Amino acid sequence: MLHDDLADPRTATAPLADRLLRALTDPDVRIEVPYDELPRLSDEELGILLAEAHAVPSSAPLETRRLALDIRGASRDRRPRYTPDACRRMIEALAARSEDEGWVNLTPGLQALEHCTGPLPDVTGPLRTLVQALLAKDSVHQLYALIAIAGLVDEGLLREVVERLSRDMGPIVADEIAVVAGLPTAEQTRLSEAFREHRHLSAPSDADAWHRSAENPAYAAFARRALEAAADRAAAIRAGEIPYRADKAFTDREITTLGQAARVALHRDEPWLPDLFDRLLPGISLAPTTARTLPSQGLLYELVRAAQDFPTPEAVTAIRAVRGTVRHAGVPKQLDKMLKKLDAALAERTDVALRLPTWGFDTDGVLRREVDGGYAAVVTVAETATLVWEKDGRPLRSVPAPVRRDHAGLVKELRDLVKRVNAQLLTLVRALEGGLTVDAVHPYGWWRTGLAGHPLARTLVGRLIWEVEIAPGTWRAVLPETDELPAAPDEAAVRLWHPIRSRPDDVRAWRDLLVEGRIRQPFKQAFREIYLLTPAEEETRVYSNRFAAHLVHYRRMFALFRARGWASDLLGPWDGGEQDAAERTLGAGQWRIRFFHALADWEGEASLAATDQVRFARRVDGDWREVPLTEVPPLVFSEAMRDVDLFVGVTSIAADPDWTDGGPARAYWERAGFAELPESAEARRDVLERILPRLKIADRCTLDGRFLVVRGALRTYRIHLGSANILMEPDDSYLCIVAARGKSDGTVFLPFEDERLSLILSKAFLLADDTKITDESILGQIARGF
Repeated sequence: MLHDDLADPRTATAPLADRLLRALTDPDVRIEVPYDELPRLSDEELGILLAEAHAVPSSAPLETRRLALDIRGASRDRRPRYTPDACRRMIEALAARSEDEGWVNLTPGLQALEHCTGPLPDVTGPLRTLVQALLAKDSVHQLYALIAIAGLVDEGLLREVVERLSRDMGPIVADEIAVVAGLPTAEQTRLSEAFREHRHLSAPSDADAWHRSAENPAYAAFARRALEAAADRAAAIRAGEIPYRADKAFTDREITTLGQAARVALHRDEPWLPDLFDRLLPGISLAPTTARTLPSQGLLYELVRAAQDFPTPEAVTAIRAVRGTVRHAGVPKQLDKMLKKLDAALAERTDVALRLPTWGFDTDGVLRREVDGGYAAVVTVAETATLVWEKDGRPLRSVPAPVRRDHAGLVKELRDLVKRVNAQLLTLVRALEGGLTVDAVHPYGWWRTGLAGHPLARTLVGRLIWEVEIAPGTWRAVLPETDELPAAPDEAAVRLWHPIRSRPDDVRAWRDLLVEGRIRQPFKQAFREIYLLTPAEEETRVYSNRFAAHLVHYRRMFALFRARGWASDLLGPWDGGEQDAAERTLGAGQWRIRFFHALADWEGEASLAATDQVRFARRVDGDWREVPLTEVPPLVFSEAMRDVDLFVGVTSIAADPDWTDGGPARAYWERAGFAELPESAEARRDVLERILPRLKIADRCTLDGRFLVVRGALRTYRIHLGSANILMEPDDSYLCIVAARGKSDGTVFLPFEDERLSLILSKAFLLADDTKITDESILGQIARGF
């Protein structure tokens, strides 16, 4: 039975909370509270204010509704606590809204009941009203919360809810409902907290809630039954036992339920899941006919989203394999976007990310399959996997006709294997690079066999620099491709080397070794930029303005957010769309970085955004607490700022050679397009210092501060190392080359992939031989001023 508490919330609030409370409850009170002040509220004050924020009607003044949204937003990273009266107020507010609007998010009500600071008030009346209103309006999507709340009222209402929820939703959902209804109320609440079906309205689920839910044996058993039932249904559709209808293999609610089941299995890292995914994903992605439709596009995307939440290398590989076979024209493009986020997420889950199969390859990374007639297929893994057919030991240019005719299944199997291996290698590279941000440490014995000696991983691992702890606190750096591994016990620690932990002389030595040995690293490691705290950042204490006040192509930056694993809401001309803070967690989920930005000019796909502060927060007792920059670990700070530098450097309008707009944007373009170099551009300069003497245009190139100076026959050109923009001597007139047509003749070795560096070199080769330029637009610019 729920109890009552008559405490007056107004007597429990401090001055800030009291002002906010008056503004929420009195339509004549108008106040403006900077968002930065809201973290000052205590957890209990926030609970009181949240209850009133949910009670604000849609007819309230705009300022009041905005304040309510701000308070609800401020609770995303907090764990509010509710006095008994605030708890009662929250439930009553939700019940009233459900009757008025027909839908309401139940999660705040469950949270209020879960985190009440005293005896629970008697809210059975409003709870019954809330449930019945949602049932009457057919708003039954919040399955777990509805069951939990109905169970708090009485058994009769719970039976009514179970019967209604089971209707017309499919057998998989009916099984889930029966399982959830039999759980204790606390477990139902945990499921509701973890399985947020309306994430745009609720704070993200915390790791503890997910862990507790995934460890529930009844739901874990259901998760396996559900996914196996889905795979069986997909197989029945392919066999013709169930009529095929495009995208109708599962109901909407079944898709949601299967997504939650997949999350539980992925979180638990169930050993049976890889084989099941290998059955289920192709089954829902390919029509049983030659049609370009899918049995369930919705379930495919939901399973990928589940893998983004709790990735495993096997899931990533299976999704990449499906991406290569699906016939629908638009699905591969969407999967590519989702895979970028998935790679970034897997890199953070270091406990499973480096797990690799061998697929029958020998220790040298070679798999050989003999075929009748003296033919053989040889798959070799170097930087990537390649398939070559041989006849009596001699390589052939293509698949021999007899093999194609008599062994079509083997040909397809090997081609699929090459795709799968390359997908696994890409996943490994992303995971290894992600390990830099968590300073991942591995047992030396496992690393020698499981990574450095693994037939697929060895060529990638060998081109990276590692540190082995040969004695307590003493680390020795080694490049396996060129060095002997040091003697150390199996339990010794090994980790990826990072330049921020090394002396400048050692960094320079590693860079020289890579260039001289023409060793191309899988990702930028030796030449990795490092970002150290500046005096200005020490003065601003809790935020950095290092990358503020830039104008960027917004949609390009938004795409980069997703590619690098940052979460951000899309800006636009709608309520709350003026500004946002992109965020990412690093350091094994213990640190959060937020990059603030705002809409500067709305033009659809051509919109501009203005960049602002970068702030850091640390996870403390499940909540985020903003901290001074001096408390952020140097490696976490450096890797976070490296991402922000990338966002600004790639998307700034200063790097757009075709920018012609006037006004403030043009002034910014002229200023930033030739400004002092950020760390990313300094890394390009470092590479150029080493490779310029090796180029055939070396006698026409010099480095001068922030520019690569190229002496052509017609003019001398200054290429900015940050933007790649070009100025021409003697008058510093601008030379616009939208797409450089010159090439580096294929002989230029770069120790890492850098699109901007390749562009600079391409322009340098073009301009060094400027008498051979045929493009009239370029020639016309060069000729001006002669």
